[in-house]
Amino acid sequence: MIAESEEVESESLSIECPVLVTERLVLRPPHDDDIPELAELANNRRVAEMLSRMPYPYDEADARAFVRGSRSRERSGCHYAVALADSGAFIGCAGLDTRQFGLELGYWFGEPYWGRGYATEVAHALVDLAFRATDVDRLHISCRVINSASRRVIHKCGFQYIGQGMMDSVVAGKVPVERYQLDRKTWVSLRSWGA
Repeated sequence: MIAESEEVESESLSIECPVLVTERLVLRPPHDDDIPELAELANNRRVAEMLSRMPYPYDEADARAFVRGSRSRERSGCHYAVALADSGAFIGCAGLDTRQFGLELGYWFGEPYWGRGYATEVAHALVDLAFRATDVDRLHISCRVINSASRRVIHKCGFQYIGQGMMDSVVAGKVPVERYQLDRKTWVSLRSWGA
């Protein structure tokens, strides 16, 4: 178990949030046009149970609050809507946030888009952004112990297991999670992502 008193790194966590384009996806700020699709895809208990802050049921008022909150200057990190590059269809959200242990990567996708490699593509883009745009030496991520799909993404990105902990989920209550980190030196050696 990770010591809950672990200190947050003192590196600069200020980050600019450019639009990111990958082979198949566009990561851009969430906007009002996303609200209907966001509400539809997020209104899924299977999605919400894997996350800490997503309520279920999830409606357009929740989506509107998320979009409005993502624009707030008071929020740290980067918050992205993930859209398909070819059609512009909204498929999920991703971002980098300052959390208890430092800068943390997070993502979720609507269930119709699971199993297509989108999470790995997004994670690679955000890992690169984190290390190129900040001075952090380590990037963090966690997943529920029952989320094997997310664990595979985490491993593909080079994150190393550092222990278990507990997460308070709005939907699932207090649940066990696995915690991982990726250090800058490892990222430098992997940044070609197998190309």
